[in-house]
Order: sequence, then structure tokens, then C-alpha cells
Amino acid sequence: MSDDKLVGIVLVSHSAEVAASVADLAKGLAGGVSVPVAPAGGTEGGGLGTSAELIAAAAVSVDRGAGVAVLTDLGSAVLTVKALLAEGDELPDGARLVDAPFVEGAVAAVVTAATGADLDAVVAAAAEAYTYRKV
Repeated sequence: MSDDKLVGIVLVSHSAEVAASVADLAKGLAGGVSVPVAPAGGTEGGGLGTSAELIAAAAVSVDRGAGVAVLTDLGSAVLTVKALLAEGDELPDGARLVDAPFVEGAVAAVVTAATGADLDAVVAAAAEAYTYRKV
């Protein structure tokens, strides 16, 4: 399946390494389908934190017109994405902040997007990751 009709996924972490690693993990579990996934971790200078500019650029890079799901790790990442959404013109139309655990939600979102599912289904799959039990 071509990635031109797939939901894009942005993974926002306070750490560039964490965002990139979770993106690699999720893409590796997508069954060989090239889902548009972009990490947006850390600050422009490589430090810990979040960057509105990196998040916006990542969202634009994965936008194929089917929507963009944005998953975050910690509180200020959530606030940064909410501020971008409130501004209205910083993120692509159809971008949505997803309330989901970062790692499990990212994997669920990417695997679901790989099936060609729409944004609502991708968001629901990521959110459902809250119910995954480990014992």
C-alpha cells in the first residue's frame, strides 16, 4: 500500500532519542507498510524539552491528506500540541492530539494506519492501548 493515503503519525517526546526509537519500533511492527511517521523530540538545540517548530514541521512532513495523529509523552508536550492546535494554522487540517500511552499507543496507531484505516480508527486504536494489561 502506498503511503499517499495513510494517516500520518507524529511522536512528540522530550527526548529526540526516545521519539526516534519509538518511531523505529512502531514502523518496524507495521508489517512492511511504509506509514508516514515522524519523531519530534527535544529542542532545536538537541536538548530535552519540546519544540513547537519541530512538532509543526513533523506534522507537515507526514500529512498525506488523511489526517495526522499526534502522540505525546509528558505534560508540557501535550500543552505545546494543544497550543499549536489552538493557533489553527500551525498544524495541518485534520491534525489531532491523541490521548494514549506513548509507546503502546504509537505502535497501535502505526499498525492501524498501515491497514489504511481512517483517522478516527487510528485514534481509537491508540487510545485503546490504555486497556492493554501486562499481567
